[in-house]
Amino acid sequence: MNIFDIPAFTDNYIWAIQIDDSITIVDPGESIPVLKVIEEKKLNLQDILITHHHYDHTGGLLELKKYISGKVYGPKNENIDGIDIALVESDLIKTLGYEFRIIETPGHTLDHLAFYNMQANVLFCGDTLFSAGCGRLFEGTYDQLHGSIQKINQLPDETKIYCGHEYTLSNLEFVKSQINSEFIKEKYKETVKKRSMNKITLPSTLSIERKINPFLLEIVPDDIQDLKAVDCFKKLRIRKDNF
Repeated sequence: MNIFDIPAFTDNYIWAIQIDDSITIVDPGESIPVLKVIEEKKLNLQDILITHHHYDHTGGLLELKKYISGKVYGPKNENIDGIDIALVESDLIKTLGYEFRIIETPGHTLDHLAFYNMQANVLFCGDTLFSAGCGRLFEGTYDQLHGSIQKINQLPDETKIYCGHEYTLSNLEFVKSQINSEFIKEKYKETVKKRSMNKITLPSTLSIERKINPFLLEIVPDDIQDLKAVDCFKKLRIRKDNF
């Protein structure tokens, strides 16, 4: 599975899945960058996948829908204009010959979904899980977001994490302030170098995230490690919000 990023806004990534001269895109917050890529590479737009309703993930949807030969798949949310097929937990969809299973991941928003392909171990998770971090709570509860991230944490180590934003450096700055780990320090240095050259830090993998992302609760600060899981998660999210 060939996947490449299409940068949007200041830190968003629109993901493109490519087979031959066809692409399916994930979370098109803007249409112009996608149309530019399609024109430059002479590509055909097959389907559009939407993880949640926020404008920076859907803003280009209606314009791009004019160019698709397939369908728009996304959450069961009547406030998203342009969805053809509304999805729920465990639904299966096919695009470009690849099958994706739907994982409901409420918390950041109540309608949030993730798209998982088992054969290639690929997860498009929108704003639920970031490298070294997780999404903020806009609509859901701490318990919901914690539960959603634990769903993701059940996937295999080699799962590649394609999230919606380039937040890795700022997330690692927070993690480094909370947990004393040589692996985290080295990952931070590596990320600083990449970002200084304007290089993308994604995708990550679950095996790496389990070593650098406290929101998976595989590693946590010493002072909250004895709390119940959801309470530990809540403390971390509040600390990150105030960092």
